[in-house]
Amino acid sequence: MAEFKGVIPHLMFDKSAAAAIDYYKAALGAVEEFRMPFGDDGRLLHAALKIGEQPLFLADEFPEFCGGAAALPRGRSVVTLHLCVADCDAQIARAVEAGAKVEMPADDMFWGDRYGKVTDPFGHEWSFSTPLSAERHEAAKKAWEEWQGQQKAA
Repeated sequence: MAEFKGVIPHLMFDKSAAAAIDYYKAALGAVEEFRMPFGDDGRLLHAALKIGEQPLFLADEFPEFCGGAAALPRGRSVVTLHLCVADCDAQIARAVEAGAKVEMPADDMFWGDRYGKVTDPFGHEWSFSTPLSAERHEAAKKAWEEWQGQQKAA
């Protein structure tokens, strides 16, 4: 088993961690490190992927082991997982092709990245960024300042 260090996101699923692994392979180029099935119902007790050089843990929820209460909030996650990528637009297109929904189309941002967000089919939000050239960063910063001025005048 690989040695892991630092904070590692650990995503929970409602009996769909195995499907999520397939999705993350297709959408993000994830590499499966291992998986631990549990019982006969197809749920996964634990799985580990690598996206680039970073690990991502996954598991299905097991409410029967936590007092009967479901471990997952229903609906969208309150956490965003972020990836710095070579081409933000291409990564968003790949995620959408695999089943994600665009929450924020990619755009040049005042802080110096091209940035956008998707929600995967399991309710987890992912953001992607690519550093802008100095010229595009200055243009994005100028557009932001103009927008802020319009908001103050309104």
